[in-house]
Parts: sequence; C-alpha cells; structure tokens
Amino acid sequence: MAGRGLLSRLSAQDPASQRRSDQDVDSIIAHLRGLLNTRQGDAVTVPDFGIMDFTDVMHNFPEAIQTLQRAIRATIIQYEPRLKNVVVQHLADEELLIVKFRITAQLSGKGGRGGVRFETQLLAGGEVTVR
Repeated sequence: MAGRGLLSRLSAQDPASQRRSDQDVDSIIAHLRGLLNTRQGDAVTVPDFGIMDFTDVMHNFPEAIQTLQRAIRATIIQYEPRLKNVVVQHLADEELLIVKFRITAQLSGKGGRGGVRFETQLLAGGEVTVR
C-alpha cells in the first residue's frame, strides 16, 4: 500500500503529465476565444454556435450583466465539453467600456480533477479576450 501511494504521488508530479495538462488548458483557452468571439448565426452549419450579440443587451446595463453571465455559461456548457461545473462571475471594474468576468470550472474526463480559472473581458468594440 505504501508503495502505491508513493507511485501515485510521483505520477501526479510527472513533468510530461503537467505539460499535457498545460497544453489542454491552452487548447481550451484558444477554443473559448473562438467561441466567445463568434456571434450566434455567424456559423452557417451550427446557427446557435457562439454567444449572443451582446450589443443588443448592453443598453440595459447594468442589468445586462446577468444576461451576459447566463449566456457565457450556457455557451461554454454546450460547446466546451472539456469543462464541467462552470461558474461565471462578474468582476467589478472602474473602466466603463470593459466588462470583465471570471470563469471557473473543473476539467472533465480522465485526470480532470483540477480546477481552472479564466478571466474574460468584453471590450467596447465587441471583442472578447480570454486569459
């Protein structure tokens, strides 16, 4: 039993495993950038792919924040299967032309026990950044 615990600890610290995990997260970030910068209706073959056009709801600011939170969460749940238990939180900011959100989730699948956190910014021109 003691050897098994040691092997588990060693495999958890395996540099190759960590590189794969980092590559997975980088891939998820790239996918989220594409997903959140695509407006529904832009992808002809999958009309609901992407996020709603948030310029339509921004005139209801600050109430629009909850609408955007729900839209971001629903889009990620539907189109990013590598994430589960997705939570989207608004981050208050003094900059009036930027709306920020924190996305926290767990990785799905094998070895998906770890949590991830991303920050997004909805910029005035309509671009969404993810980091």
